Amino acid sequence: MPKSLALGNGKIFVGLDARAQVRDFYFPHVGLENHIGNRHVHRIGVFENGHISWFDDPAWQITIECGSDEFAGTTKAVHSEFGLEIELHDIVYNEKNIFLRHITVYNRQKHKREIKIFLGQEFQISESRRGDTGYYDPHSHTIIHYKSKRVFLVNAASLKERFDDYSIGIFQIEGKEGSFRDAEDGVLTKNPIEHGSVDSIMCMTLHIEGEGSSAFHYWVCVGESLDEVHTLNAYVVLKSPQYLMKTAGDYWIAWVNKQGFTFHGLSDSAVNLFKKSLFYIRAHTDNDGGILASGDSDMLYHGRDTYGYVWPRDGAFIALALDRAGYANVSHRFFSFCRDVVTKDGYFMHKYLPNKSLGSSWHPWLWHDKPELPIQEDETSLVLYALKKHYDKTKDLEFIEDLYNPLIKLSANFLVAFRDKKTGLSHPSYDVWEERFGISTFSCSVKYAALNAAGMIARVLGKSDDEALYVNAAVELREAILKHLYNRERGMFFRMISTKEGEQQFDATLDMGSIYGIYGFGVLPVDDKRVVDSITTIERELTLHEGTIGGVPRYEHDRYYDEDNDGVPNPWFITTLWLVKYYIARAQSEKDLEIVKDWFEWCVKHALSAGILSEQLHPFNGTQISASPLAWSHAEYVTTIIDYLEKSEELGLCIACIPKL
Repeated sequence: MPKSLALGNGKIFVGLDARAQVRDFYFPHVGLENHIGNRHVHRIGVFENGHISWFDDPAWQITIECGSDEFAGTTKAVHSEFGLEIELHDIVYNEKNIFLRHITVYNRQKHKREIKIFLGQEFQISESRRGDTGYYDPHSHTIIHYKSKRVFLVNAASLKERFDDYSIGIFQIEGKEGSFRDAEDGVLTKNPIEHGSVDSIMCMTLHIEGEGSSAFHYWVCVGESLDEVHTLNAYVVLKSPQYLMKTAGDYWIAWVNKQGFTFHGLSDSAVNLFKKSLFYIRAHTDNDGGILASGDSDMLYHGRDTYGYVWPRDGAFIALALDRAGYANVSHRFFSFCRDVVTKDGYFMHKYLPNKSLGSSWHPWLWHDKPELPIQEDETSLVLYALKKHYDKTKDLEFIEDLYNPLIKLSANFLVAFRDKKTGLSHPSYDVWEERFGISTFSCSVKYAALNAAGMIARVLGKSDDEALYVNAAVELREAILKHLYNRERGMFFRMISTKEGEQQFDATLDMGSIYGIYGFGVLPVDDKRVVDSITTIERELTLHEGTIGGVPRYEHDRYYDEDNDGVPNPWFITTLWLVKYYIARAQSEKDLEIVKDWFEWCVKHALSAGILSEQLHPFNGTQISASPLAWSHAEYVTTIIDYLEKSEELGLCIACIPKL
């Protein structure tokens, strides 16, 4: 089940499912540790006239939205049979580690009623079910869950009343399903403490006049000690939840609107998705610099792992979006993160955890019984490329000087040396899609841009020998790309060259990444015949047509998350937007940009109601597939919108589409 809303503040990340139930709660890093996950859930239940209904009951019609200006969720839940409507307003406080909910219950019947709202918590603290403790604290009238240095305090209150019932229990052990079963008769047992695999539940009893409403707040404070969470709770009570939610909302309104883009010619829905994308990108960015690929833990149910890691590849693309949108202070921390994790030989490993430790991997250290680095070379290249773009925006000379020896020179020297002696191309590594080992067009193209970027940085810093080394290597690499990687027979660039038993094998599979690498990173201009012919081939043979939702898959015959699609590969937001970037670059008039705006509307159509973009889509019904949200998808949408605005300004369609950042 894809996440329908993601909220965060750089220290905590909260993910909600399609039923408005909290499914992910990360702390103290965005992406580490998830204290729910693993099919656990924070339930919401409604008890009325002897019957209870949980939000996962299909009788509830639930819609979830995210504000275009305010980084907050609004959920509307309607139960026609009960005659009830419930609105939830959710936000993570930007200054402190507090998740807040405002819950309003509307009585759609004409007589006064007693309604009980049950709020359940299933924590798996530090991603382990062992050794948790939960208890009711009578001094603060709160529920506490803790293990070691991970402490959660849960509270609920209206202006006049506090939660009036509770119980602490165990779940999924010793034959116990969970404390939510205790709520089925409308009365909780008030069990004060449990340890092991612990859950809890609390109740707010509301007396609502006919056709009236009643509201209360619910909040979760998280910290590393009991004193810390009690201090946070006291802060909420002192300031009031209403005040904290308003000030947090005001902060995010100012944050997302600070640049003043004009959004010439774009629909409100396309603009709203741009702003929501910025919110979701920020939610995936840890304050210590790591940029999470996705906080969606549901992938663990279908495989061996999640996307809860920092890929230098994803992080670089996202940092590019942050810089271009005017949030260089956020991307700045990512490059510091990269300095700290790069190997002593100058390359990046497959992926990392947000605490800068090494992440899991499926890349082996052997290929055909020969030792090889288990890396994707494009990840190292993309970081250098993005760092040069960061400098172009910030002109922060001291920052790149500080990074020059421990990151820029180290990685650029590695790229110079990591070449295939026979062809002059890159040495084989794993491709951008993390699947194949060889010399890929995408990796070579990004490396070309990275070497040029390193050369320009070296020039700025007066390091002429380094500049010459990197620029000359880039020139040689470009010549090799055009000599060896263009497939004249098919009018497209090869995906990859690999070697088997000493013989070169050319992979002619159509891959959107191959041609995007060529024009997206400056190997050839977009009007070069080889680029134009390649795009024509992509449009004819890879882009999905009638009978499908449209869009561009990664490559021909892609079977990743194939769900009985009759051989039709899933379109990705990323690769679709790469094609849109080509249309923008080629545009010569406002009319040429109409197709671009159509594709923006396609993205809007296939986003979830709260603006969530997944990794990929079902080719026939448009269902979101794989990680959702995927921060890289949102980053591509942001940069493509900015490409469109820059082109509009270039064509004279608006005076200042892009503010001077």
